[in-house]
Amino acid sequence: MKIAILTPTFDYFSGIDRVVQEQAESYSKKGNEVTVFALEGSIRPKGYEAKILGMPKTPWKQRLYRLFFFLDRKKMRMYRMLKGYDKIISHFYPMNWLASNAKKHYGIEYVYHNHGINTTGLMDSWVQKAYMKLFLIFNNITLRNVDRAYSVSEYLKKELKKESGLDSEVVYNKIDRKRFNPKIKGTAIRKKYHLENKKILLYVGRITPHKGVHLLLRAFSIVKKEVPDAVLLIGGKATFGSYFERLKRTAGKDVIFTGFINDKELPQYYAACDLYITASLWEGFDLPVAEAQACGKKVVAFDIGSHKEIVKRGKIVPKNDINGFAHAILGLLKK
Repeated sequence: MKIAILTPTFDYFSGIDRVVQEQAESYSKKGNEVTVFALEGSIRPKGYEAKILGMPKTPWKQRLYRLFFFLDRKKMRMYRMLKGYDKIISHFYPMNWLASNAKKHYGIEYVYHNHGINTTGLMDSWVQKAYMKLFLIFNNITLRNVDRAYSVSEYLKKELKKESGLDSEVVYNKIDRKRFNPKIKGTAIRKKYHLENKKILLYVGRITPHKGVHLLLRAFSIVKKEVPDAVLLIGGKATFGSYFERLKRTAGKDVIFTGFINDKELPQYYAACDLYITASLWEGFDLPVAEAQACGKKVVAFDIGSHKEIVKRGKIVPKNDINGFAHAILGLLKK
């Protein structure tokens, strides 16, 4: 079978793209001819092909371009590249435009893999909120001729039905148990940052307002009063520059921003930590939580989105309850 998998970006720092990577490798190993189509990307394909279509380089231009993708007539005509495929799997807007048009013109099976669209999390401003509302409206237009849809959590299944009227089947993201397991050692990471005798708290993910990293810093300041040797590692790419600068100004010396963590080292970071924590205000699945748990770590997270489904080890705290969050951390550290 000839399969096209569509995603806006194909980079290691994106949870969605890591799901796409796993999916592409899985289909390829089963003997299918697989091509990943993306606007930009850095993941090196293994056993399949990747085609990068291009988009603006600066972050703000990228956001506008992705929102109003349908105004780029040249790119919109690229659905013709999908002629001859047996199945198209689209993982996120605006790639749905290409899948929808290929379905319309060639009758190719169009599968939508729903990772959710955050219209409720904390944004920098009303501009961001308006942006995401438009994003949702345009996305719904592209879903009108979907053949099948899959959601990565029960939470997203309900949200998709409410937002678009589209029914979907829940298929949770797969975790590579060979890469993420309790036998992984974190010694190298502790040595790297000179943290051999520290209590390490870890967060992995994009550094954006809706991920609640500012709330992590507030909770960590409470934890430090009772656990002086605690250290917070924050690993991930900063996609909102002004937000990241504010975080760095308020973070103490025991908060370490590691930057992007490469795929090879990621399991070692989970292994090195005593506890995985996230104050995210919206999640459709939360891949790092699942990966951390696969490495045998407990988790502290807010009761939002899919967390009731995904968090199996640790504690879930009411959203925005900073004191409760900090005390949940303290309780688990002392066990």
